[in-house]
Amino acid sequence: MASKNKILIVDDERDFVEAFRRTLEARYFEVITASSRKQAQEIIKSAPDMVVLGTMAPAGQAFALHQWLKEHPRYKGIPLMVIDASHQERSERGWRRFEGMQLESDEYISKPVEPSSLLPRIQALMEEINRLIRVLVADDHTMIRDGISAVLGLHKDIEVIGEAVNGEDAVEKALRLSPNVTLMDIVMPVMSGLEATKRIAKECPHNKVLVLTQYDEEENMLVAKHSGAYGFIPKRAAGAELVKGIRSVFSGSFFPASFAEANAG
Repeated sequence: MASKNKILIVDDERDFVEAFRRTLEARYFEVITASSRKQAQEIIKSAPDMVVLGTMAPAGQAFALHQWLKEHPRYKGIPLMVIDASHQERSERGWRRFEGMQLESDEYISKPVEPSSLLPRIQALMEEINRLIRVLVADDHTMIRDGISAVLGLHKDIEVIGEAVNGEDAVEKALRLSPNVTLMDIVMPVMSGLEATKRIAKECPHNKVLVLTQYDEEENMLVAKHSGAYGFIPKRAAGAELVKGIRSVFSGSFFPASFAEANAG
């Protein structure tokens, strides 16, 4: 039997939490709850698959927890649904305007809301995170491969299925392991990353190549696009953009958006 998806509900309105918990458990979700920011920061160590961040008094508590989650290297990638207070209660237990301008969430809803009406959105988010993205890392530097693998290992929807030390190795492993996304360095021995990208784009069209390189000039972006890559990330920006780029090219979109225009000329 498949394991249940675990959802953490953070809200200090007992009746709402109880109704929400019963609704989710009836649909085969495991539910854990917290009524304060401090309690949530402790209970999240049990590794929920999703966080529902509801209302807490006084105002500012939900925002403080949101900021802590988004700044935490382990928890910032967890899908987040924010349920704000009603307009009348927002100043007492909800999100203030300046806080809302900094909101990063997968869903935003305001009370009053029936828990049953949230089920389709929650199920859609769960289906999204349950799609495992298989990644091949191709770089001739061991430390870089290890660092990338460590970062990706923090995200439940991404699995590093192999590493390649040069372009030829990348092509062989792309054919044998069938990754969804290959992270490809440009400058590698035996076969360059650009040549490997051409081969993979031709022989493994389901495998989207995301070029990861220290050379971020526009010319290299153009060459990468013409080689069949779906994205281009300078290594200096990889920490902030890497996971976003992987998810984007996996879904069939170019990354960043400007890369879609890199074939001009």
